[in-house]
Amino acid sequence: MQNTGPIGVFDSGYGGLTVLKEIVAKLPRYDYVYLGDNAKAPYGNRSFDTVYQYTLQCVKWFFEQGCPLVILACNTASAKALRTIQQNDLPRLAPDRRVLGVIRPTTEIIGHLTESKSIGILATTGTIASNSYAIEIGKFFPELTVTQEACPLWVPLVENNEHLGNGADYFVKKHLKNVFDKAPDIDVILLACTHYPLMRNKILEYLPIDVKLLSQGEIVAESLVDYLQRHPEMEKRCSQNEDRQFYTTDSSRDFDNHATLFFGSSVRSRHVDLG
Repeated sequence: MQNTGPIGVFDSGYGGLTVLKEIVAKLPRYDYVYLGDNAKAPYGNRSFDTVYQYTLQCVKWFFEQGCPLVILACNTASAKALRTIQQNDLPRLAPDRRVLGVIRPTTEIIGHLTESKSIGILATTGTIASNSYAIEIGKFFPELTVTQEACPLWVPLVENNEHLGNGADYFVKKHLKNVFDKAPDIDVILLACTHYPLMRNKILEYLPIDVKLLSQGEIVAESLVDYLQRHPEMEKRCSQNEDRQFYTTDSSRDFDNHATLFFGSSVRSRHVDLG
């Protein structure tokens, strides 16, 4: 019988904690290990190859911790590294392990949530440049019109705890106006960055009341529940002691100060040097 281990959750920084928060709410019994590669963040402006190399290094670290399953709770890593890791590296390195991302779960269902068949994507510059959401949505729902908008200052607003202040209003209004100027019939907006759920209340102040606002965390959590039900052989390998461990490649003190905002409760992390 194979040994059991925790589920790994990875992000280049803090944002993936909003995804982990929702996963823990849905699947509280399982053990989780979170790694934020803060020393190399942000990933968004890095090349595809650089993001791939960084992400693969972290995935290998998770495997060393005994994780049978790793979630890339990072849009940039999911867009720029996941496919290569799944197709080229896993068969060679760990054919019995699995690595999943945050893009596909959302793109599989988003077409069922729109009546106008017109949706908006708000994300970082890197995620928009990759065009990953538009490509994946096109596979499942080719009839949809996808309008994308990069919001490069939203992440620093969140990380500096200015996302709910008056200074954020200008940037929220600006990007929503850009989206609706291009596609007035949008009835679903997806927050395709794990930082953006913290701006949800500010966005709702300026979003038309009949437009749905989607965050990835709940969708990814529901998808993981479904995945484990469909793959009982993997579910049996995920340990269940309600243990949570947090690691960062940068300062643990700085990580903990920021992480509480994203995770919704206090976090105590440990530093890890990946070399």
